[in-house]
Amino acid sequence: MFSEGKITTFFRKQSIICQKKVFDLSTPKLMGILNLTEDSFYDGGKHSEYSQSILKAQSLINQGTDILDIGACSTRPGAKLIEAKEEIKKILPVLKEIRKQFPDIIISIDTVWSEVTRAVIDNGADIINDISGGEFDSQMLKTVGELKVPYVLTHYKDKPEYKNHIIEISQYFSQKINTLYDYGTKDIILDLGFGFGKTIEDNYLLLARQKEFQIFNLPILTGISRKSMIYKTLNTSADKALNGTSFLHAFALENGANILRVHDVSEAKECIELFNLYKKHKQL
Repeated sequence: MFSEGKITTFFRKQSIICQKKVFDLSTPKLMGILNLTEDSFYDGGKHSEYSQSILKAQSLINQGTDILDIGACSTRPGAKLIEAKEEIKKILPVLKEIRKQFPDIIISIDTVWSEVTRAVIDNGADIINDISGGEFDSQMLKTVGELKVPYVLTHYKDKPEYKNHIIEISQYFSQKINTLYDYGTKDIILDLGFGFGKTIEDNYLLLARQKEFQIFNLPILTGISRKSMIYKTLNTSADKALNGTSFLHAFALENGANILRVHDVSEAKECIELFNLYKKHKQL
């Protein structure tokens, strides 16, 4: 397909395997964000204590999130990574309690470390969401393959310098996908990495052309919730970016998003409900 890889999948993948069950992605799903960090760009520190974390998780699940995405290290651009052992110490108590209370919820862990990956999968997590695409830990892609767990492959780049966004990101995905397949990973979800090594203009170009990445026949995750591409454009703050987020979610869905990664589950659920009705009548 591209000069830096070969893709052998020829059908549109509409599901992944979680908890030995088929998780259907033929209609859009929600990934609710649970930050256990002190310094996340939007809700850092709000849910860093154990009791706060559990209450927030319960709220997200009760609002109807399909996947709970737990992160213990801020992945905002410029944030300092924490060591794997510290991350494990923060995540495991929360993960174990959530799994106990909600045995059927799909749990994703936002981490860049293979050591964390092994620990969380051993304790009930289902998906690994790695914003680095395996760039920060040379063992990450191999570890995911060994564990046979779904993996969110994010496009990562240090600096926003592109000659051709679509070709360069496609080549990146092609290479990484083939590496993951070679290691034994069966279920891959693509994330264009909005905000990671992209200017505001880059982000909007990719959102508008997101559907072109369906060429890989893999589910697409869109993570734009309350990001700077919204609040900087509107000259406001992340706290006031919900309306802009909802507006852009409609375009993300129209342009092929299978999963929306969100801070605000109820509002995003409404977006999906309205979009599904719109799509139904658009196809008539």
